Amino acid sequence: MRIGCRLRYRFTQSTPLIAMLNVHYSRFGDLERADYLVTSPSVPLESYRDGFGNWCTRLVAPAGDFTLSTDGIFRDTGLPDPVAPETGQQAVQNLPFETLVYLLGSRYCDTDLLSEEAWRLFENTPPGWARVQAICDYVHTTVAFDYMQASATRTASQTLAGRQGVCRDFAHLAIAFCRCMNIPARYCTGYLSEFGQPEPHPPDDFAAWMEVYLDGQWWVFDPRNNARRMGRILIARGRDAADVPLTQAFGPSTLTQFDVWTGDARHEPAEASPVSRN
Repeated sequence: MRIGCRLRYRFTQSTPLIAMLNVHYSRFGDLERADYLVTSPSVPLESYRDGFGNWCTRLVAPAGDFTLSTDGIFRDTGLPDPVAPETGQQAVQNLPFETLVYLLGSRYCDTDLLSEEAWRLFENTPPGWARVQAICDYVHTTVAFDYMQASATRTASQTLAGRQGVCRDFAHLAIAFCRCMNIPARYCTGYLSEFGQPEPHPPDDFAAWMEVYLDGQWWVFDPRNNARRMGRILIARGRDAADVPLTQAFGPSTLTQFDVWTGDARHEPAEASPVSRN
């Protein structure tokens, strides 16, 4: 799989920036060509791991037009996300310490406002895989996907009330419901290919999904697509989108170009187009 992105910004002044655009270390073994972060104009880069283990790059963008890009090749099995319908749910007192943070409310997963509704909807579902799938089914059918309704501040409870959003909103609502039902759930962002999907394919974009902790391991669920998909490559994970912004600028900026490619490594990505889907 050839994966990458090209993000162009316009800055009115020299601005510190943190980028989280490199593939997660858990996929390094699948690396064929490194997805190095490249800037134009070139500036010094400083990399580090955050508290969730994600690879971050710190830099200072100069005033004017500034581009961040990556372009890597990764091997993938070609198999869809694993399925284990008999997987059960652990009691809270038996969960590993490191999973407990993923039971708590967070910036976009306002469990305190959703707990009563979650129990009303899902109390009678079988605990474990079946319960998580019931949550995904509900979110997938209740929320309408609409790029034009993207909002950087929408919480899970607001998504439920408005019943519309983009992939991050689907993930936040499903994560919040899982946490309300005592299932650890964390937010993931990365690339998702269209391999195996009927044409015409939508424009490539970054995707959001979730991982839930059942029977001693983390499992992928995708409430936006509500299907087991192939060609899913993780960039970062955290409590919600606030922990894993693709870029975080510490000053005013304008995104003037946004391109993502996820596809066959034998094909060149399409030329960048000056459109923004921020």
